[in-house]
Amino acid sequence: MIILSHPLGNQNVRAALRGFKDAGLLNAFSTGIASFPGSLLYKLSNTIKPLHEINKRSFDADLRPITYAKPGMELARLVAMKAGFTSLVAHETGILSVDKVCHDIDAFTAKLITKKKLKGLKAVYAYEDIALETFEQAKKQGLVTLYDLPIGYWRAARTLMQGEIDQRPDWASTMVGFLDSKEKLDRKDNELKLADHIFVASSFTAQTLSEYPGQLSKISIIPYGFPKVYDEKTYSNDYTKPLKVLFVGGLSQRKGIANLFEAVNHFGTHKIELTVVGRKAAEGCVPLNNGLAKCNYIPSLPHSKILELMQTQDVFIFPSLFEGFGLVITEAMSQGLPVITTERTIGPDIIKDKENGWIVKAGSTESIIESLDSILNDRSQLKKCGEAALQTARHRPWEKYGQELAQAVNAIVKK
Repeated sequence: MIILSHPLGNQNVRAALRGFKDAGLLNAFSTGIASFPGSLLYKLSNTIKPLHEINKRSFDADLRPITYAKPGMELARLVAMKAGFTSLVAHETGILSVDKVCHDIDAFTAKLITKKKLKGLKAVYAYEDIALETFEQAKKQGLVTLYDLPIGYWRAARTLMQGEIDQRPDWASTMVGFLDSKEKLDRKDNELKLADHIFVASSFTAQTLSEYPGQLSKISIIPYGFPKVYDEKTYSNDYTKPLKVLFVGGLSQRKGIANLFEAVNHFGTHKIELTVVGRKAAEGCVPLNNGLAKCNYIPSLPHSKILELMQTQDVFIFPSLFEGFGLVITEAMSQGLPVITTERTIGPDIIKDKENGWIVKAGSTESIIESLDSILNDRSQLKKCGEAALQTARHRPWEKYGQELAQAVNAIVKK
């Protein structure tokens, strides 16, 4: 009934696939690289270190018969990245850029839906930047077009972030969203225009779509799920030791990293021990490099190791200025790690301020300082908010997201 397309297969995509498959809705899955338990690719990726990245493209075995993969460009992109051929993977312009990979899978999916072997197809489910050709072909075939917008709408990003660039020109190179060409932005708008229904994962993302210069189809908000909870988290009340603060994410001012550094500098290393995990959005950003030199910096960690690290920290901070959701928020909460985040993330949908976390004002260093100061003065809040965060996580596993999405899609397709 439905074909879902995505070049990578992130956690939210996997949950959607599982939900559609269990509900009997999934006709086909179109992607780049796909490995399955027991397959040669699966075995190789688990034994040959340079192929470990492919582990992230492993899917449930029962999806294998309905998966259509076109791995060439994505494999080449991974090799180019490992080899350090930066020009080949450069934003938009590189012949192996993420944009080119997305367009490749989009064209591949558009051709797939014309094939007679996909019998009973009624709808396509596609994501931002990967939907235009698929939707154009779907309209010709009389199929329902379902659009997933994982991050806030680009026009709203320009509105909210331009002031940040003006205020912090030294950080401008890290805000790569402003490098998007007119062609790419027009493509995003045309995808939205062709969508019969739009799915987002947070109220903030839905709000940003109010800046779309035209009429949009109905928008449904279905928050993502939480990973399996960790029940053995311990909380420190030792006021003689620095507060262990963790940030995980792309190192860009879109994530509010400058505000985080300023807040931590306010207290000093004798009060706060900051650990940062994430890749730089740009090389040569002086204030970013200076900030990283003063903290525990880890460029990259496997997902399982990030969860383990979360279990050892006191508080997680994600001061993003523009986000669609922020999966690291739910990951931290599932490990019993209380979260400080902003109103421009999933935060307000799942966090009650000072009950199971803290909501601070986006772009406000002072707001972050206030929350950290409150915790430093009363560390009992860590246990209270951490245990409440665990309760929130228990009530919304990833399976629930997949089930709710499948129910919503089923209702649309059957109209």
